[in-house]
Order: sequence, then C-alpha cells, then structure tokens
Amino acid sequence: MGDASNTTAKPKDNGKLSDLPQPTTFITGHNSSGQAIVQSHNPFQWRPYDDNNLAFAVPYTTSRFPPDLNNDTDLKLHQSLLSTPDKLGLVNPKGTVLRCVDFAPGYACGMHRTQSLDYGIVMEGEVDMVLDSGERYSLKRGDVAIQRATQHQWVNKSDTKWARMMFVLQDCEPLVVAGKQLGEDLGTNSGLPPSGN
Repeated sequence: MGDASNTTAKPKDNGKLSDLPQPTTFITGHNSSGQAIVQSHNPFQWRPYDDNNLAFAVPYTTSRFPPDLNNDTDLKLHQSLLSTPDKLGLVNPKGTVLRCVDFAPGYACGMHRTQSLDYGIVMEGEVDMVLDSGERYSLKRGDVAIQRATQHQWVNKSDTKWARMMFVLQDCEPLVVAGKQLGEDLGTNSGLPPSGN
C-alpha cells in the first residue's frame, strides 16, 4: 500500500494498532412503543493492512439506496456483508461504507482511485492529500476532503504520531473525463479486493 516507516505496531484489543482512542459505534432503533433506543453499542473492530501500518474499521454499510430500515433490513445486510470481510472492497456497489482509517507515523498509502463520491474527515493528526496532478494539500483535524472519483494518496505527516480519518464512501455512476471512462484503480493497495462497481 505504499511507503511505511513503522512496522513495529502490534494489534491490540479488537485489532487496533494505534495508540488513538478506541471509538464505539452506537446504533439506534425503536422499542415496541415507537420510542428511540440504542439497539447496540460496540467498539470498532479493526483489520490491519500493509505490515500493520494501516488499519480499517467499518462500523456501518448500506447496500441499497435509499436504505430500508424496516424490520432491521439495513442491519441484516450490513452484518451479512461484514461476515465475509474479503467480499467488501473500498466501495459497496449501490450502497455506502463508513470506514475509519488509522495511518502509522510517516505512512503513505498508494495512489488510488475509487469509483465513488467520498467524504474524508481528519479526526486526529495532520494528513497530506496528494493528487496525481502533483497538487498537495495539508489537512488538519476537522478538515474535509470531498473525493470525486479522483486519483489520490494519503500521507501521515507526523514521524511520531498516528493519524486517523473517517470516510463515507458512496457508490457513483461511472465517470467519463475527456472521453475516457475512469474506474476503480487500487494501484499498489495490495490486500484489498476490487469493489466490483
């Protein structure tokens, strides 16, 4: 997945690699009276990549638009998708993926493109967004990148601290630029299955 300077991280509880706080997912629903309740709350489950320099957690996905919340259809589809982790690529065709990503100190993922519209929010640290045009921007905590099916790379600027970003990836129609249809390009992101969209 790219350059890596930290290969000493070992998975902790729930597969977490970083020393950043462990987030929790709170999923709401309704009781028999129609009042809002928390149906479940669980710590993120992490999956390491690239010699433990990168970790993904997927707290939620949808598999259709608009989602069907009746009879917990959305939750059943989410649980089914996560029960076969090698099935889910970066993007869920016809749906969305909420993914949290921890980047090791100094880590740079490979240049890649997804066929999706993505919201990327820096939660911890400072991350460079590098585009294939050569443009480079430094994103700080709270900054948001709207990735519109573009080639990009993420670089943790710190040599000593982990960085964290939260992403919402949404499937999109095939994109045509200058008469050429662009699609998913995982680049050097080995270990990730194609999204299939």
